[in-house]
Amino acid sequence: MRQLQLRSRSLKRLLSIGRRSRAEEAACEESTSPPLHENKTLVVDPALINDSNPPQKPTWRCFSYEEIRTATNGFHQDNLVGRGGYAEVYRGVMQNGEVIAVKRLTQAATDEQKEKDFLTELGTIGHVRHPNVSCLLGCCVDRELYLIFEFSSRGSVSSNLHDENSAPMAWKLRFEIAVGTARGLQYLHKGCQRRIIHRDIKTSNVLLTSNFVPQISDFGLARWLPKEWTHRAVAPIEGTFGCLAPEYFTHGIVDEKTDVFAFGVFLLELISGRKPVDGSHKSLLSWAKPYLSDGIVEALVDPRLGGGGGYDVEQLKRLTFVAALCIRASATWRPSMTEVRKFIVSQ
Repeated sequence: MRQLQLRSRSLKRLLSIGRRSRAEEAACEESTSPPLHENKTLVVDPALINDSNPPQKPTWRCFSYEEIRTATNGFHQDNLVGRGGYAEVYRGVMQNGEVIAVKRLTQAATDEQKEKDFLTELGTIGHVRHPNVSCLLGCCVDRELYLIFEFSSRGSVSSNLHDENSAPMAWKLRFEIAVGTARGLQYLHKGCQRRIIHRDIKTSNVLLTSNFVPQISDFGLARWLPKEWTHRAVAPIEGTFGCLAPEYFTHGIVDEKTDVFAFGVFLLELISGRKPVDGSHKSLLSWAKPYLSDGIVEALVDPRLGGGGGYDVEQLKRLTFVAALCIRASATWRPSMTEVRKFIVSQ
């Protein structure tokens, strides 16, 4: 079985080895791979974490290629549930019945860049644990690079919100999605060992569990922000048109307020049922801002919800108030996600 050649020193260091339970040892058996010896599993090397607080031991593990190949029926096209610019996502079922999502990195300029992208995402989400953030189960570095997550059976917020063949998403669920996503973002900004800037908050990157709990996913563009830094500059500019904060789009400046801006667009999409950019290339922001400025918030509501009986007026006022704050042109004048959450859930 051909092994992926791990050239990156950082990747080899990250995939340092340590013992686990017998079941996990068997799953991680790699008899021909020097970086991953048999009867071992993945443990993050603390030397890679530059933080004053020692990191908690990660709970994810190494999956063998045979495990994920079998689970996805050989990566059959019927199990392909998502495809982006850099990865494909497959649904899989483990032998114990656990349903997983397997993310396969597919595109990069070089193998080294692919390894760097893999390391960035793995290093970002490896210690993340929150009900409103997708849970990493493990990874696989056999043949190609894979990340394995819990499977979100309800799909994305976007697919549910814009499904013309189903009944419109109820207002109650829209509001609960707003609250849960705000909590997840607040955790990424304030509750992690190091601040995480997602950089691509949008409805297609928030998944729904079987109980319709929203979970922030796809950390391919996410970046750490050290405690002593107020912001960082990144290049190239990546993300989703219609959701990019002005300072990021024009200067590549990234901090928590980058995500706050995108969350404002996220709220407007939930409220209105409109996409960030429609088929005529008109942005949601340019359409919504006049209504927000004039205080005509009822005009923003998805017409499929009907009249005032289809939504809670007080909740609408809270969400539109928060959205208006989040999409301010100046990052300084936008609220933090802690403030956002308090505004939304205040009684």
